[in-house]
Amino acid sequence: MTKRIKLILIACLLPCLLAFAGPAWQVYFSPDGGAADAIVAELNKATNSVLVQAYSFTSAPIAKALVDAHKRGIKIAVILDKGQKTAKHSSADFVAHAGITTLIDAKHAIAHNKVMVIDGLVLIPVHLISRKPPRKRMRKTC
Repeated sequence: MTKRIKLILIACLLPCLLAFAGPAWQVYFSPDGGAADAIVAELNKATNSVLVQAYSFTSAPIAKALVDAHKRGIKIAVILDKGQKTAKHSSADFVAHAGITTLIDAKHAIAHNKVMVIDGLVLIPVHLISRKPPRKRMRKTC
C-alpha cells in the first residue's frame, strides 16, 4: 500500500476508533431507576475532588457518600440555594458539620441546575438530590 492510501485509511478509521475509546454515557431514572445508587457509586470512586451545585439537597445516601469521600481526603465543595439554610430535610448541615465547604448562595434566584463534577472528569447533571422522588412530587401537582 502506498503511504497516501495508508493515511487515507487512518483518517477514515480514526473517528470510529475514537468513538469506542470516548467517554461512556449512562442514563438513570428515578424513582427506582438506580439514579441515587449510581451517584453514590461515582462518589465512591472519586480520587481528587467533587463539586456540587444544587437548589436543594436532601438525599441521605448522597450526603453520606460526600462525607465518606471527604474523610478519604477528597476535596469537596457544595453550593446550595438560600432556602437550604432553613429547609426541614436539608443535608446542608450534615455535610457542613463534617467539615465540607458548604456555601449558601443568597444573591441569586434559585439554581434550578443541579450538577456534580467529580475529579474534573465526571459530569453528573442531577435531577435527584432530593429525598422525595421528583416523579412522585409531579404526580401530586399535575
